[in-house]
Amino acid sequence: MSLITITQNYGAEGQEVARQAAETLGWKLFDDHRLQELIQQRGIAPEEVKKLDEKAPGYWDLFFKSRPQVFLNVLESVIYEVAQAGDGVIIGHGSQVLLRSFDCAFHVRLLASEKRRIDELSARRGMSREAALRLIRQRDHEQAGFFKFAFQIDMDDPALYDLVINTQKFDADGAAGLIVNAARSEGMRACSLNALESMERLALEKKIRAALIENRIDPSQIVVEVSEKGVAHVAGISSNAEDKQRIESTVCRVPGVSKVVSGVEVVRGGV
Repeated sequence: MSLITITQNYGAEGQEVARQAAETLGWKLFDDHRLQELIQQRGIAPEEVKKLDEKAPGYWDLFFKSRPQVFLNVLESVIYEVAQAGDGVIIGHGSQVLLRSFDCAFHVRLLASEKRRIDELSARRGMSREAALRLIRQRDHEQAGFFKFAFQIDMDDPALYDLVINTQKFDADGAAGLIVNAARSEGMRACSLNALESMERLALEKKIRAALIENRIDPSQIVVEVSEKGVAHVAGISSNAEDKQRIESTVCRVPGVSKVVSGVEVVRGGV
């Protein structure tokens, strides 16, 4: 199995490139709509997501003012679960950062000049050039802010990508063709079992951390590690026996956890 992540600046035709590449390869496409559906399934209320969609393009700003760490953990667990599920193309959502150590993933960066993106938006949406420019700069600012907030990283770091495509020199067909050829190369066909197991463990760890936050348990006091399938190791400190029990029962209820190995210690006045 293989996975492709596509990161674009707003208006660089990433949706169309990703759609064509996924269709040609016969792979699943995980765009904004599909990923938001999966996020809803992990406990983010549909009305909350709906409210956020209506506030576009301020999507990330509004979410981070709401429940930043819960959402971020849910987002990461979704990306890790997608990674282990089978061949697919993921657009954005920090997937190139989250999967940078996943040897089954191929990371693509799409670039286009501001002028090219203005031309594209003006033609596609019937917007004035001034409105297109304001929207592009706002989205670019929000996207850069998301990466700084979520990952403390610059999304333009070339070390994050295996292939960079200038969509001024390649149209959507040409860019998709380059990606498809890379995906069909011999080096992309092999994926170690260890990599898949790692994604499964990471996904479960993120779901556990989200559950702790949802139950008003400070995750900074708790260490969570999934060492093998379904087995969650939890260590840390709590101020009383009741909180210790609440931590353990919260972890136990997370879907996918079959066993909890607890090293949580009661330290009065320690939290």
